[in-house]
Amino acid sequence: AGAMAAAAGGDSDGDSEELVLTPAQLIHSLEQAWLNEKFAPELLESKPEIIECVVEQLDHMEANLKRAKRGDLKVSVHHMEIERIRYVLSSYLRCRLVKIEKFFPHILEKEKSRAEGEPSILSPEEFAFAKEYMANTEAYLKNVALKHMPPNLQKVSLLKSVPKPNLDSFVFLRVLERQENILVEPETDEQREYAINLEEGSQHLIRYRTVAPLVASGAVQLI
Repeated sequence: AGAMAAAAGGDSDGDSEELVLTPAQLIHSLEQAWLNEKFAPELLESKPEIIECVVEQLDHMEANLKRAKRGDLKVSVHHMEIERIRYVLSSYLRCRLVKIEKFFPHILEKEKSRAEGEPSILSPEEFAFAKEYMANTEAYLKNVALKHMPPNLQKVSLLKSVPKPNLDSFVFLRVLERQENILVEPETDEQREYAINLEEGSQHLIRYRTVAPLVASGAVQLI
């Protein structure tokens, strides 16, 4: 199979650099995004280019299977691989939807306040879903509970009512690119900051807030 193109960032203005990925690299990128999303406490940046290319790759693989000879062992192997990729893709998208449902007011507020040119954490479809979910939640609260309350209690702030993602939770990670002088807040009475080096290939249990930028840049992989 030939190589496929995926944008390096989520910039929709066409300024993002494009990377040419082989099918194997593309699936690896999907798996990395899936694991990061699965273990990160917050919703991460949307990867619509990766998703689009994976769907195209699956279509290409299925077309090849239709042309293959029946009874060929390779057909069974390729069919299993297609099912594995579909599982990873479905799990990745489902994980993102669960986070959107859980943190929707904060996610929409973050999307609303992001700077121009800053990558979106939501795909267009996810953004529409989040807005509809919020509107339905507000309508449900109003019709079921708020309209029965005194006038001064008929308003509720979903931003205050819905818990935020816990960025101080701890995550396991593997270092893909060596990092120097990473500031960490130790669990001590003094709460002093100190710097550590993250060696390539090493694994750590660390506060997510400390390494969130490294997860976004791809320097570390959540596991």
